[in-house]
Amino acid sequence: MNDISHQILDDMRQSSIGKVFLVGAGPGDPELLTRKAYRLLQTADVLLHDELVSPEILALTSSGTTVISVGKRHGTKKITQEEIHVLMIEHAKQGRIVVRLKGGDPMLFGRAAEELKALREAGIQAEIVPGITAALAAASSLQFSLTDRKVASHVTISTAHLSAENSPTGAKKQSTGTTHIFYMPGSSYRALAENLLNEGISQHEPCLVVSHVSLPTETSIRTTLEALLTLPSLAAPSLVILGAVTEACISKLHHCPSANQQD
Repeated sequence: MNDISHQILDDMRQSSIGKVFLVGAGPGDPELLTRKAYRLLQTADVLLHDELVSPEILALTSSGTTVISVGKRHGTKKITQEEIHVLMIEHAKQGRIVVRLKGGDPMLFGRAAEELKALREAGIQAEIVPGITAALAAASSLQFSLTDRKVASHVTISTAHLSAENSPTGAKKQSTGTTHIFYMPGSSYRALAENLLNEGISQHEPCLVVSHVSLPTETSIRTTLEALLTLPSLAAPSLVILGAVTEACISKLHHCPSANQQD
């Protein structure tokens, strides 16, 4: 870190109230961190991290940093969202630099809105440091464009965690010429596949399931929407990409040594 950055952080620590940084850890590969995220990992007083942040990234923290896991996986909560808010606020009020480290980008399915609201109401200054989200990392790793102009002019990003009051996926609103990306598909893809079929998406629609994007354990499975009904789930974090653009990926998989194709 340069002298100016050190001085800024030192000034924050000397003030009566510290600051919270909502930082994107990216998909898992430490080399995909932004320089700013890396500097903050090296200098934070307190690190509150999601469960799925890779060990390689956590290893970049300073030995003097207090590291606390605040992750929630498979519906099991070690800590509530409200308790996370309390931790951020309490440490910041003690003049500490707090990094709230989230997988991917903090502004996508990361409850950033709730955390920012809590910090603002407590009078705590916050800053957001973007990260590479898994969908973009998957497209890069497997070398296909999410918006190949020959087949897709739209991209939708959704969570497969469905709520009763909302349309299951919204895919029926835009099907032709759209790449659909579903985060957090869960331990079974059946519900997602059934909802898509019920919305009128063709059973032959090509799709791709990618797990552990950017990591040495990255795995991809090519399939169709119909086959997704019975496909065993891959290890989390994973995502499902649906649409014609995945056919370009399938034809290039043998050029992507980082991806392990499973038929």
